Amino acid sequence: MLWNKKTKYFELPFEKEIELEDVVSEIKEALFGNSRIYLNDKKRIGAKGNTNNLPDGYLIDLTNSNDPKVFVVENDLASHHHLKHIAVQILEFSLSFESSKVKVKNIIKDMLQKRPIDWQLCEDFAKKNGYENVDYLLESIIHKKDSFNALLIIDKLEEELETVLISRFKFPVEIITVKRHKSTHDEILYEFEPFLNEVIEDTEKIDISEIDTIVVPAREDGFTEVFLGQNSWYSIRLNASMIPKIKYIAAYQVAPVSAITHIAEIKNIEQYEDSNKYILYFTDPAQEIKKIPLGKIKNKAPQSPRYSSKEKILSASTLDSVF
Repeated sequence: MLWNKKTKYFELPFEKEIELEDVVSEIKEALFGNSRIYLNDKKRIGAKGNTNNLPDGYLIDLTNSNDPKVFVVENDLASHHHLKHIAVQILEFSLSFESSKVKVKNIIKDMLQKRPIDWQLCEDFAKKNGYENVDYLLESIIHKKDSFNALLIIDKLEEELETVLISRFKFPVEIITVKRHKSTHDEILYEFEPFLNEVIEDTEKIDISEIDTIVVPAREDGFTEVFLGQNSWYSIRLNASMIPKIKYIAAYQVAPVSAITHIAEIKNIEQYEDSNKYILYFTDPAQEIKKIPLGKIKNKAPQSPRYSSKEKILSASTLDSVF
């Protein structure tokens, strides 16, 4: 229940997937931000004679000037589908996408042409970042290596499903949960975390294209035994689509140190013990750096993994300049 002095809000579950789809379209600006385009036309993809699928939509992500992406979107209700069905569906999307990239590009281009505002956003991005036109931009996004990304929007996320999606696929799968609440006065509230919200919070002082480091809070015992002693750090959550960008890990030692003190290059990132979290292995032992303490803004202390860049960290005098 959500509560304030004026009213109470009780969860109002979605009964049909079309209800969730309609809500996603309604809240798309708040859900995805101004630099992403949500296209909700349903068009079948896949090569003739091979796997064919009907995605619920596509998300064009233009937040990173060096790495624009397209996500294939699937909306699902947890109560309607077993996790195996959802995992198989996403796998089939990837197979259909890879076998019909020209078709996918043409489908997305056709959708954009029917939406002048979205077309203009792509056109402005293309001109600003060295693409000849929107057609060439889409060609570059869809035909590059490892171009498939999936976005699952669901009303309830079980840890088991998240673990399966991490362990079974080599491509990124991002997940958003959207819930609906209704008040005693028939007012509706939607509960969700904006897409890649963890990343958005960390791009106030750094462009997303420059991110290459994950900063983790560490208590004294874990820092000594694991970060320094085992040249690794484990049981942390990461956004799947950000993993290829992460090249370094920095340790923020909590109070009484209250500072970033060490940084290490990452050798590889793997699923941690059949869970929905990850373990990061270092190439070499972590290097001690000049302490980067808290600044005037006290809430800059990391409570969970945060994104930044090695260059930004090494040039910072306080955490105010890091995030």
